[in-house]
Amino acid sequence: MHARRFDLIAFDWDGTLFDSTAIITRCIQQAVRDVGGTVPTDAAAAFVIGMALPQALAHAAPDVPPERYPELGARYRLHYMRHQNDIVLFPGVPELLEALKARQILLAVATGKSRRGLDEALRTVELQGIFDGSRTADETAGKPHPRMLQELMREFDVPPERVLMVGDTTHDLQMALNAGCAGVGVGYGAHPHEDFAALRPLFVAQSVRELHDWLLAPRP
Repeated sequence: MHARRFDLIAFDWDGTLFDSTAIITRCIQQAVRDVGGTVPTDAAAAFVIGMALPQALAHAAPDVPPERYPELGARYRLHYMRHQNDIVLFPGVPELLEALKARQILLAVATGKSRRGLDEALRTVELQGIFDGSRTADETAGKPHPRMLQELMREFDVPPERVLMVGDTTHDLQMALNAGCAGVGVGYGAHPHEDFAALRPLFVAQSVRELHDWLLAPRP
C-alpha cells in the first residue's frame, strides 16, 4: 500500500480535513473591512490560508499599518468564532483517518492555526484521540518554514523519507520540500491545483475519496 511507504502522515487542517476555506476567506475579508483596509479578493484571501495568522493578515491587507495588526487579528478571530460551529469535516475524513490508523500509520496535524484554535476544532469534531501528534504555527513557525515537520520527525524518530505531508496549499507542499519530505496536494481546498506542479507532489487528489484510494491502494 502507498501508506506503508510512510511511517508518519501529517495533514494540514483547514481546507484539507476541515471544510473551512470559504468561511475563513469571508472572515479575513470582513476583518480587513472592519479596520478600513482594502478588502482582498476571494483568491487573495484564500491564498494566505495555512500561514500563521499575523503573517496571513499582513499579506492579505498590505495597506493596513503594522500597528493595527493586533486589531485586525482580533476582528478576524471575532468573525471566525461566530462561524466555527458551521464548519464540518469533509465527507470521508473520519473513515480515511481510521483506515490509516488501523494500519498503524502515525498521524499528525501541521497547521497554521493556533494551538487554542486547533484544540477547539478537534473537540468540535471529536477527533482528539485520532492523532498521535500535532504542531501549530504559534508554537513553531508559520508555513512554509519546515519547523513543524522537523519537530514531528524528532518526536517520533522518523526520517524525512518516511514522512508524507498532505495539504491544500502551496505553503504545505513547500514546507514538505523544505523539510525533505514527500508531499501530496488536495485540489478541493484553498489553492488551485494547477499551482502545485512546481512543488512536485506525488499525487493531487480532487476529493477525499481520491485521497483515500491513493493512500490505501496496493503498491504496483
